[in-house]
Amino acid sequence: NECRAAIRSRLGDSEQVTRHAHQSLAYARRHSLSQQAAEEMAVRFLSATRFSSIDLFRVTPSAVTRSAVGLFSTAAEHRNSGDDCHGDDRDQDHSLSVTHVRTLELRARKLEQQVQDLSERYKRATADSENVRRRTQKFVEDAKLFGIQSFCRDLVEVADLLEKKISIDEKDGVDQLTQYIAHIQSRLQSIFTKHGLEKMKPLGGNYDPYEHEIVCHTPNNEVESGTIAVVKQDGYRLHGRTIRHAHVGIAVKSQER
Repeated sequence: NECRAAIRSRLGDSEQVTRHAHQSLAYARRHSLSQQAAEEMAVRFLSATRFSSIDLFRVTPSAVTRSAVGLFSTAAEHRNSGDDCHGDDRDQDHSLSVTHVRTLELRARKLEQQVQDLSERYKRATADSENVRRRTQKFVEDAKLFGIQSFCRDLVEVADLLEKKISIDEKDGVDQLTQYIAHIQSRLQSIFTKHGLEKMKPLGGNYDPYEHEIVCHTPNNEVESGTIAVVKQDGYRLHGRTIRHAHVGIAVKSQER
């Protein structure tokens, strides 16, 4: 509407002006021309046609030609300027695309480096874990084989005492032999205590199936029935765990028997 008003203000308000203004605007829209370019094109074209319709003798062919040439040269200039703008936009889009691609390539290289680093760390962790597993397995095997090494070292001392006594002259008296055996027994008990081996003392206590094994029943009216009255074989605990049950005899009343 502004373009039509500008054309009418410059060339007058007539049917011919209105018709050619519509044609000029339609041409401008088809070729993506600006409002100013469409206005100039309509003014030049209508000026040329009005000259010819008013006084054909006053208009020379060169004037009409110059008007037409000016008309189409203006349109061409605007088309070229539009192409240049689109070209700039395409160049700008291309630059943005190249920048985006470079950014993605840089990010891909960083991610690839991170993957390589994580792979190396995983390999080292796996190797360390395997080494720890092997060392632990070796430690367990050594513990099974040499776990009683300290106990055996102390027990060898008792064996030395026994061998030494055997080599003593047979003329030694019974009392001396008894004392020596008592010394060996005391030494052996100290070794047991050192390594957590404890002899049970069930006599006079109550029967416990986790520590005792009944081998006989003994008539005894002086103690309560079910009390351990006799120990046939000593039992032992290792650090509180029963490793051998004590063989015991349980007291019973004469009538119960």
